[in-house]
Amino acid sequence: MVSRFKSGIIKYFKDNIGIIIALIAMCIFLVIFPVTRNTFMTQKNIFNILRQNSTNLFLATGMSMVIILGGIDLSVGSVIALSGCIAAGCVVKLGLPEIVGFAAALLVGAAVGMFNGLVISKTDIPPFIVTLASMNITKGIVLVYTEGAPIRCMTDAFKFPGAGYIGPVPMAVILMVIVYIIAALIMNKTQLGRHMYAVGGNPQAARFSGIHVSKVKFLIYTYTGIMAGLAGIVTASRMYSGQPTSGNGAEMDAIASVVIGGTSMSGGSGRLGGTLIGVLIIGVLNNGLNLMGVNSNWQYIVKGLVILLAVYVDFIRNRKAGR
Repeated sequence: MVSRFKSGIIKYFKDNIGIIIALIAMCIFLVIFPVTRNTFMTQKNIFNILRQNSTNLFLATGMSMVIILGGIDLSVGSVIALSGCIAAGCVVKLGLPEIVGFAAALLVGAAVGMFNGLVISKTDIPPFIVTLASMNITKGIVLVYTEGAPIRCMTDAFKFPGAGYIGPVPMAVILMVIVYIIAALIMNKTQLGRHMYAVGGNPQAARFSGIHVSKVKFLIYTYTGIMAGLAGIVTASRMYSGQPTSGNGAEMDAIASVVIGGTSMSGGSGRLGGTLIGVLIIGVLNNGLNLMGVNSNWQYIVKGLVILLAVYVDFIRNRKAGR
């Protein structure tokens, strides 16, 4: 058992050595850089990085599955906004308990995911187009619902998922660990996870082998929608309000984390362990740029270049593999 665990750890480091080195190099730079050396490697800042990027991990677990499936989901950022506003609206506008608002937010995320999964699995419309459409539909719904104004909710129970603590550990970080473990079990220990890789590798061969391809797609997109709903709850909780503009660009961070982590945009291959490192790289990059005082407009450029580099590396890797 111990030797098996050790071999698994060694394999993990071998498989992800490039991005692990990149992450360590970024951390070393921020530790020795004059502007950030006194602020980066502190307990407060480390927990801040993890808390702020917990939502990206939620999205990235779902996005990993979707991309391994050979698809994409551009709607998750808009789902963050809608689910957060629904959660706050249930409490503020309807006077319902916070737990009901959180449940409603998860149901909203699941509904958008089910819509995406149903259309993608039952038609030949590319996932890019379907999720682009649902992104705009969802964005329109949240703007109509809120009339473009945030819904503030300052109750302690509402603030707990995103801004609360259990001991010294932020609740968002605890949720991040739980979500990661659940996603890892789904991908590595369930029939759905095995079928997901088969469908992403060759949908027609998967269908001939008896796999219900439409069902796999539907379930994976539903899961991704639920993760976006959870991200919306934590985001709204951290901001003490449902913001109709929250989640803008969140899908890009999730896609970048997944691709940096080694998941192929061609589908059929990828591991959640790499995605975790990808999330940390994006988190450290965002945090480092903020600590250095880099203008947010320039941060978009930097992250765009990172995404382009990651996709290019994926392209080279696939070409060498003859895919």
